[in-house]
Amino acid sequence: MSSILPDEVAFADFKKQCLSTENWLNKYDSNGMQVWVEVNPANKGNHVPKVHKIKCKMTIKDVSAATMYDVLHDGQYRKKWDPAMLESFDIARLSDNADVGYYSWLCPKPIKNRDVVTLRSWQVMDDEYIIINFSVKHPKYSPRSDLVRAISLLTGYYIQPTGPNSCTFIYLSQADPKGSLPKWVVNKASQVLAPRVMKSVHKAGQNYPEWKQQNSPDQKPWLYPEQSTLPMMNPAELSIQRADSLENVDETSKKDAQDSEDSSLNTSGWQVEGSPRGTVYR
Repeated sequence: MSSILPDEVAFADFKKQCLSTENWLNKYDSNGMQVWVEVNPANKGNHVPKVHKIKCKMTIKDVSAATMYDVLHDGQYRKKWDPAMLESFDIARLSDNADVGYYSWLCPKPIKNRDVVTLRSWQVMDDEYIIINFSVKHPKYSPRSDLVRAISLLTGYYIQPTGPNSCTFIYLSQADPKGSLPKWVVNKASQVLAPRVMKSVHKAGQNYPEWKQQNSPDQKPWLYPEQSTLPMMNPAELSIQRADSLENVDETSKKDAQDSEDSSLNTSGWQVEGSPRGTVYR
C-alpha cells in the first residue's frame, strides 16, 4: 500500500502547475499581482470539478523568500494577523517534513463557520520553497455539527527567491467550502478577493522579522524538525478526505445556517484566505 504522504512526484507536479500557463485563463493582472483560473481541458468531458482551481502570483520586492515561508508556517504569528481564525493547532507529526493539523474560522452571517483537517507537507531547497496540503480524515477529529467541514482538494505555495530580499510568491488552490453555497459564488469570490488576501500575507511578511525577533527567534521546527514537540503519528491512520464523503454529519449540519444563503449572496462580504491549512472562505 502506498503512503498517503506526498512524494517527489507530487511536489514536482505541484511546481509544474504553479509555473505553467497552459490551460490557465488570466483573470487579473495589476501591480505585480496576477490571478488565473484553470481552464477545463477538452478531454475531461463531464468529469470536471465544479469548484475552480485558482492560482495567484505575486512579485514581492521587499521580503525574502525565506521570510514568506516562515510566515506561512508560524502558527503563533498567525494569531497576530488572522482575525477570522477561531482555532488552529497542529495535531501530530507524520515525518520530518509533514504534519496533520486543524483550522477553523469565522464566516459572515448567515454563513456557518467552517473548519478543515489537513495533511501538510513541505520541501525546502536552495532555490525554492514548497508547501502543499489536502484534506484528510482523522479518527479523533470528525466533522462537527456546529461547523461546516470544508475540503482542500489541493492547496499550496511555491516561493522562489529573486534576490536577497525579494521573491516570487505563488498560491494555488482547489477547495470546496461545502455547505449550501452556490459553486458560482465560491468561484467568483475566490477570483475577486484572492489578490486582497495575498496583499495581507505580504504585509504579514513585512512585519514578521521584527515580531519573530521578540518571540522565540531560534524556534523554527518547520526548518529544524528536532525542535518539534508534536507527538508522532503513523500516516496510515489517515485517509484522504473526498469532498463527497463526509461522514458523521447529519444533513442539517451540512447546510449553512439559513436558507437565505443563495444566489443573491453578496460576495463583497467575503475573504478568501490562503492558509497552509487550506483555502479559507470567509
